[in-house]
Amino acid sequence: MKTMLLTIGLVLTFSFAASAQNTPGVDKREKNQKQRIVDGVKDGELGFKETAKLLKQQAEIRKFERKAKADGTVTLGERVRLHRELNQAGNNIRRKKNN
Repeated sequence: MKTMLLTIGLVLTFSFAASAQNTPGVDKREKNQKQRIVDGVKDGELGFKETAKLLKQQAEIRKFERKAKADGTVTLGERVRLHRELNQAGNNIRRKKNN
């Protein structure tokens, strides 16, 4: 129960700070991945350490997204990097939920 409350608190704390300027697809994927993490905690598939690592990875992706948006536009290279990092994060979520 504590783990679930902590996870939900962390997810709310790290909610989208950046606006949806030029990355609606990225924002949708981030939201989906956060929900998968929360569902994994609720179902007991993710432990505390696994959840913390996954949330840290999500925070790093959001940090890079904010940096990419800082100049007002997201270049093709930045968009490719964001999707590559989201792909890796999605794989990590799947792997940790199914171990």
